[in-house]
Amino acid sequence: MRGEAPGADARPGDRDGRADAGCASPRGAARFGGQRPFTGPVGGAPAPPAGPHRPPRMATEIAPTEPFLPSPQLAPREGDLFNLDAALTEEERAVRDSVRRFVDEEVLPIIGKHYVDGTFPRHLVPRMGELGFFGANLPEEYGCAGLNNVQYGLIMQELERGDSGIRSFASVQGALVMYPIYAFGSEEQKRHWLPRMASGEVIGCFGLTEPDYGSNPAGMITVAREQADGSFVIDGAKMWITNGSAAHAAIIWAKTVRHGETAVGDDKSIRGFIVPTDTPGFRARDQKGKLSLRASDTSELVLEGVHVPADAILPGSGGLKSPLMCLTQARYGISWGALGAAIACFEEATSYAKQRVMFDKPIGAFQIQQVRLADMLTEIVKGQLVSLHLGRCKDAGVFSPQMVSLAKRNNVNIATDIAREARRLLGGNGILAEYASMRHMANLESVYTYEGTHDVHSLILGQAITGLSAFK
Repeated sequence: MRGEAPGADARPGDRDGRADAGCASPRGAARFGGQRPFTGPVGGAPAPPAGPHRPPRMATEIAPTEPFLPSPQLAPREGDLFNLDAALTEEERAVRDSVRRFVDEEVLPIIGKHYVDGTFPRHLVPRMGELGFFGANLPEEYGCAGLNNVQYGLIMQELERGDSGIRSFASVQGALVMYPIYAFGSEEQKRHWLPRMASGEVIGCFGLTEPDYGSNPAGMITVAREQADGSFVIDGAKMWITNGSAAHAAIIWAKTVRHGETAVGDDKSIRGFIVPTDTPGFRARDQKGKLSLRASDTSELVLEGVHVPADAILPGSGGLKSPLMCLTQARYGISWGALGAAIACFEEATSYAKQRVMFDKPIGAFQIQQVRLADMLTEIVKGQLVSLHLGRCKDAGVFSPQMVSLAKRNNVNIATDIAREARRLLGGNGILAEYASMRHMANLESVYTYEGTHDVHSLILGQAITGLSAFK
């Protein structure tokens, strides 16, 4: 699980940088079927110059001739009553279908056992890297797939259709580890780390949340003290860290104390550090007793006198805004991922309702179950339209963190409701591990909480609506 953070990290209309702009490329798409990805609608003013608080934006833009409906010729396929496929390009559908095949063939047959056993299927990581799932919307020059943000979102949707733990792994690796290195790192750091992370050779984790500071990360007490030679010594602890015990490198966020000073700075002093997990003084302890996200590694990180060189710092990071920008990237993926869990539950409930016979007819013939299924499908379609529009805006560079909060808040909320209703439709069978709905229901309770709790996102939206902050 990852840290929750409150306030918005940019004003409406601000661009958080690189991963907003269309960045699709033919070579990256080859991993998903060999066609040129769609780069999204044009929009927005020219990107501002890169700086220490604003990562570079990709240059790829498309002409304003793309149709509003990329594939109007498509007839609705079975199960797609709203014909959402018509809103996707051929390339976007190819990416989705490729990931769906991977999940059907390599995740679903084994994930139930991993969930019951409380283990993450680590053997899938190299394959996921080979298929380009990690940092898929980052540029090819760093070994990534170079896809647009809608394609990236569809990857997250299909991975979470398998399990939230699988999507969480990819989310952390791409949005919370690779993105900050891309956005705030030096060119040397990017060249050293990103290709190896994209392939899955190096696993990363993101250390922001602390035992006493989740929704208020500005209060963190992890400190990095600068030494006379420019190196840093880091002391502190991080909690609820996905991939923590498996990671080879951690992105650690800490308040900094300059050499010769004693006072710890405020949240403006927060900087990011790349910390190899084999550094003396770094320990990861697995969180035991989880009833959710059981097929995911969740850890506490302890840093005691961890000495890192001067070049471990992410030079472009500065202030709380930097880690919040990373969370914005991850929250966007979650808005799609939660829909994948909802789709899995809806498909399972629909299949069961057609086959389960009670009172001499399939239970799907009863009005109460038809209403259940109709409500599920309606909420999934609405959620997909929200995330699709957000992805198009993100590709055009005209999205805001508040839009991401709305999408994450809504889609996770409706997914938790759908999972619960699917479990109920399944009756007693719904509590068995051979069915997916209760596993998704339990996982989504964590997704509801991490990356900004449902209530925190409500307050972000409330502030955007009223102009009044509820946080202070």
